[in-house]
This record gives sequence, C-alpha cells and structure tokens, in this order.
Amino acid sequence: MSDIIIQKFGGTSVGSVERIDIVAEIIKNASKLNKLVVVVSAMGGETNKLIELSKYFGENPDKREFDALVSTGETVSSALLSMALHSKGIKAKSYSAAQISMKTTDSYSKAKILDVNADKILEVVKDGIIPIITGFQGVTEGGDVTTLGRGGSDTTAVAIAAQVGASRCDIYTDVDGIFTTDPKVVLNAKKLDSITMEEMLELAGQGAKVIQTRAVEFANKYNVPVRVLSSFNDGKGTLISLEDESMENALVSGIAFQKDQVKFTLHGVGDIPGTAFKILGPISDAEIEVDVIVQNVSVDGKTDFTFTVSSEDQDVVKNVLENIKNEVNYRELIVDSDIAKVSLVGVGMRSQAGVASKAFKALSENNVNIQIICTSEIKITMVIDEELTDKTVSILHKEFELEK
Repeated sequence: MSDIIIQKFGGTSVGSVERIDIVAEIIKNASKLNKLVVVVSAMGGETNKLIELSKYFGENPDKREFDALVSTGETVSSALLSMALHSKGIKAKSYSAAQISMKTTDSYSKAKILDVNADKILEVVKDGIIPIITGFQGVTEGGDVTTLGRGGSDTTAVAIAAQVGASRCDIYTDVDGIFTTDPKVVLNAKKLDSITMEEMLELAGQGAKVIQTRAVEFANKYNVPVRVLSSFNDGKGTLISLEDESMENALVSGIAFQKDQVKFTLHGVGDIPGTAFKILGPISDAEIEVDVIVQNVSVDGKTDFTFTVSSEDQDVVKNVLENIKNEVNYRELIVDSDIAKVSLVGVGMRSQAGVASKAFKALSENNVNIQIICTSEIKITMVIDEELTDKTVSILHKEFELEK
C-alpha cells in the first residue's frame, strides 16, 4: 500500500468557482502531508441541465450521444480545479477517463469499470503533479465515452484507489459523514465515527445516498479504507473499513430507506421449477436490479410472486412482464408504486436476538402496516406505504436509541 491518498469532491463541493477555490485550498494543505490523486464530479446541478438539454430533440435520445453529452460536466470542473491549484502555486493537470484509460463496458449510462491505467497516474504523481481526474466517465475499447450512473464519481475514485494501491480514499461531500439515518428526516440523527464495510454495503444498497453502492463494493473487494467527510466543515468524518471492533456490540448501526420503489406482484403463477427464472431472467437481461423477492406458499399449484424495483425501471419491467404473460401464465399483474423500503442494519444482529420483534412491536403500536419483510444476517428490510416512510424511520430510530 502506497502513501497516496485519493480525494474525491462531489458536485456541491465544486458547485461554483468560489467553492472550487476552497477545494483547491483543501488540496493544497493535504498535499503537504501526502501524495494526492483527485477525482471530481460535475459542478452541482450541471448534469441535470445537460440531461434536460438532451431531451430537446426527443424524450429518448441516443444512448451513445447522451453519455457523450452528460460526461462533459466533469471535464469542466476538473479543468477549473486545475486552474485554481495553479493560482496557488500547486502543479496540477486535468485528465479525462480516456486519458487514463478508464476502460468500461459499453452499457451506456450504466457502464461498469473493467480496467484503469494505474501506471499513467503513478507517473504523473512521481513527477510532482497532482492529477485531477474526471469522475463518472469511462471509455469503451472502441473509444466511445460512457458514464457510470448516478454517483459514479465515487466508484471512479475507489477504483483508482484500488489500482494505485492508495492508503485511503477520502470522499468529500456536503455532510459531515455517515449518520444513523438521514438528518433531514430525524433531526437528532447521530454521526458515526466508524462503520464496517459490510454495514455500509447494506446501507448504501438500501438507500443511504452518501456514497454509491458500487464504490463500497470496490472498496470491500480491494480492501480500500474509505473516509466520508465534509468539504464545508472541519472534522474527521466517518471511516469505513473492513473491521471495526467498536461496532461489534451495536445492535443497529443505521436505518436506510428508499421511496422511489415499485412493487410488482404476479398473481396466480404456476408453482413449478423454473418459474422464478422465467420471470427474473428477462428483467436481468434488461440490466434492471431486483431487490426484495417474495414467493408465497402454494395453493392448488398456484402462488404469488412479488418483487421490487426502482421506480425509474417501472415501465420497462411492466413491458417485460406483459411480454412473458403467456409463458409464465399468471392470472393478474398488480403494480403498486406507492411503497417504500425501510431497512435496519447492524452487525450486532448476528449475535443478539430480538431486533425484529422489537421493531415490529414498535411499528404495530404506531399503526404502521408492514407489507413485506426480508432479512439477511445483518439487515431487516420492510416494505411499507410510502406516505409512512418518515414516520417509520423516526419510530425505529427512537426505539433503538440511535441518537445516543
């Protein structure tokens, strides 16, 4: 492991030239202690503006051209940050994904990283220059620009950290670190000093928006410690690492939630081998992630098959299911877009019983109905009415005393 630290700055951190100047000062101070590689997002709001521009000529622009357009925001912020560092006497150069050979698949807007040219990056660092690399971008073997999906700059940063053997990856945001839940929902949510990689994977996968799920997966796979901290306030943030003894006795470490969810129920499908594959296979082929999956007990050879997806995939999934109706032979397709998922996460669930019953009792006493329950070793996910999301999170946060 090298003495290099990766610094990634999100859209709010570089949201204006004034903010970029502040970020340049943060980098300047950090460069006195460590060798740095910097990754940047587009300036806050710029990607959304580019998306709106892309729809002027039609609601469904060509995917290749769409990625070529929306990736330009990062190019702007990387060049501006490099200029800001020059003004402070710091050697820096901006680099696009193509210039560091950030090779990806050709799944436009959802591309996955295949390889990064670590030698190029290390060569720049060795020359005493801080590389300012565009996040979110990738490039195919054929040279076409791709994007990694929302929050993709986090993944860029951690992937580079893994490839260059960085000692840590610092993700700078507009919040002070990882909290027990969203402070906008629970005002007395507590900032965590540390959290395990395993817990962060679950929280990110279930809606915690501070860091992208794929970035945590990269960090976990390549053992890259990640620190989440604010570029607006001083503080140590939250350290995400493989093991954290201080967290072993925490029954529940955090609560995540997702409101942008849709529940699909195929009523009356045949309870025979291969049914689940016939339903989920075509959805997987459409590169859509399915989360909560429940199959009811069979009655007279028929059962109900239920799963959830992100609301942005609703139309595609509905079309897929309608196209396979004759093959699957379900009686009715029920779509519910007024749902949300709330998840309790904590490594303490492995060794301590009663978390589920405690949660269910608290929700029952407050008239919150649970539609679906899904569990893992360290997670309990509940599907509820969307309008009850904030209430449910607040009840559970108080019940498990996460503010203490």
